[in-house]
Amino acid sequence: MVLSEAAREGERQRIAQLVLNLVKERGTEIPYALAISESGLSRSRFEQLFEDYDDLFDAIAKMWLQPHMAVMEEVLAADLPPIRKMYEFFRRRFIINRNRFQEDPEFFTIICEMGAANFERVRSYVDLADHYQCELIAEAQAEGHFAGLEIDESLSLINQMISNYTLPDAMIYLGDKLTEEKLARIIDTIFIGLSREAGDAASGVNSLRVAS
Repeated sequence: MVLSEAAREGERQRIAQLVLNLVKERGTEIPYALAISESGLSRSRFEQLFEDYDDLFDAIAKMWLQPHMAVMEEVLAADLPPIRKMYEFFRRRFIINRNRFQEDPEFFTIICEMGAANFERVRSYVDLADHYQCELIAEAQAEGHFAGLEIDESLSLINQMISNYTLPDAMIYLGDKLTEEKLARIIDTIFIGLSREAGDAASGVNSLRVAS
């Protein structure tokens, strides 16, 4: 029986969640053959859904990263000042990672290892996050921030300064050292000092406060 596109996507999501549950239960990445045997489907039916492990991993990554995509899109659509918007762009994803890590550090670590081993499969999500961030930079520049810098240059500088809050692995090594308060100060510092124009940094004041 040929599945409709909606039914096929629903079944792919079901299997992706099943595999994530198995990773959590067994504490290890789940091979393609084991995913087939645990799915309750025949091999031929499973292969109609997932051509190979890469295809299966794509579905797992999509499910795992969907909350991150959702909050980035929410922030992009929000009517907020540029500095608050940039802060929320990073803060909301950081909160997702922190909550997941605190709930189950071992599971979170395995997922990070899977992502690192299959980085080319998640690169499109990294590129999309950079694209969204460029939109935020352009909005900020329209209000006078990041004067004299190209968007790509601003993107690179910001990413290097904020990487501990965007790379999931940093949660494993830094844990409680990563806080919303520190993130706010970093974003504030970026907006105060990131410019080619001499003297800009001297005029900045700390303006971000973490909402209670």
